[in-house]
Amino acid sequence: MIVVAESGSTKCDWLLSRENGDVIETHTVGFNPFFFSTDEIYTHIQNNGILTEHANCIEAVYFYGAGCSSNERNSIVLDALKRAFPNAECAVNHDLYAAAFATWKGEPAITCIIGTGSNSCYYDGKLVSEIVPALGFILGDEGSGSYFGKQIVSDFLYHRLPPELDSSFKETYSLTKEDIFNSVYGNPHANVFLASFMKFLVPHREHSYVKNMVYNGLNRFAEIHIACYPNYRDVPVHFVGSVAHFFSDIMHRIAGERGFRIGVIDKNPARSLLKFHLNMRTETADARE
Repeated sequence: MIVVAESGSTKCDWLLSRENGDVIETHTVGFNPFFFSTDEIYTHIQNNGILTEHANCIEAVYFYGAGCSSNERNSIVLDALKRAFPNAECAVNHDLYAAAFATWKGEPAITCIIGTGSNSCYYDGKLVSEIVPALGFILGDEGSGSYFGKQIVSDFLYHRLPPELDSSFKETYSLTKEDIFNSVYGNPHANVFLASFMKFLVPHREHSYVKNMVYNGLNRFAEIHIACYPNYRDVPVHFVGSVAHFFSDIMHRIAGERGFRIGVIDKNPARSLLKFHLNMRTETADARE
């Protein structure tokens, strides 16, 4: 049995693949090593009944996560995986690699993540590379859930929301200024808190306020994270993540205006990532024979 885990900052999708092709799916919170220790990650895994039930049968774990961008941070996750799955070979890599592998269609492409956070890379089938770094939710994450969450919360506190959205926001959340400040400034997972307001924006996506805000944010993302690649008009541009999925119409509009071609838009790339790994294992086994 092999496991593919695809983790953003909000949640982690786990797919356990049996030899007969059956797939078991489960979920935990997202494990960003900027905010989680090895012990905390291990505890969350142990609290998941499906993962603990099959732990001793798992021979390989491929974990891809937000924040897993250095050996030091990767080791935080890796040590937890080795403790949780004692018989498995475990590998940890950045979520950009997951996005690139999951959307690979046999030709070089730019792949973008637009979910809780945002980022982009270029994958030619051999090398995953990036030109512009991800700066996180305070300095960057243009077009992401945390980026838009920050805007709607600040507009709410500044009394700048349109009246109908202001009324709906108050009815939905009953948040005070103190509640918001505690969740943003006293919470190590402030990016996840801010991104949670996408659940409010999506049902109101036809409102002009939301349309304009999302258009400006995604256009800013395209300017920084897509147009930075010299050949961005010549190769497909793929997207993974919930924001790209729910606002795909706006992303297509921006693509038309900027002259690039959208390929795949995949809200949850875990299954495509599992297929990639199964194919790679088959090819490796064939090559050894």
